[in-house]
Amino acid sequence: MGFRKGSEGPSFFDLFSQQAANLVSGAALLASILDASAQERVALRDHLHEIEHQGDEINHRIAQLVNQTFVTPFDREDLGAVASCLDDCMDFIDEAGDLIVMYGIENIPASVHSLVAEQIDIIARCADQTAHNIPALKSPLDLRDFWVELNRLENEGDLTYRRALTATFDSGADPITIIKLKDLVEVLEEATDAFENLASRIETIAVKES
Repeated sequence: MGFRKGSEGPSFFDLFSQQAANLVSGAALLASILDASAQERVALRDHLHEIEHQGDEINHRIAQLVNQTFVTPFDREDLGAVASCLDDCMDFIDEAGDLIVMYGIENIPASVHSLVAEQIDIIARCADQTAHNIPALKSPLDLRDFWVELNRLENEGDLTYRRALTATFDSGADPITIIKLKDLVEVLEEATDAFENLASRIETIAVKES
């Protein structure tokens, strides 16, 4: 993975922006995996793994930068926490894609499929919001609309999660399929929760900077 270089290398904000851009790519791949054939899913999942590994590399680079920088823009703990939150979002997106492939989840009942697709769409909207707003993190007080919107999306995700669980148990599918779908629905909910954690951390930084 090539990092954007300035005279002194990429800043924290450059690296956070790269993490956020990966989330957009990851969410798009996850949506593709859901509706792809079994053969197509493997290649898409492998691509998603590559993006997740890139995210790990960026996270490691941020940790190094925290340790090597004498004066940091925010508390070191907050910088590390933002990177970790972004990484968690990517990890859950990757895990969801992996479950679809490993479990061989096919012929999803229509009532469940539409709600799983809705969960993934909420994740994609969280990712889009993050990629759009993270470059402005250097002025965290200006990001109030961002963390409010992520919290709103997480609330929407909670409702969709409960509906998806209900639809899964009411689907009439065999018990093994129900277990597989339940696992997927729960990981997608964890991804949405991870974005809420990111919002909370950014709000915390803004309070400190006010």
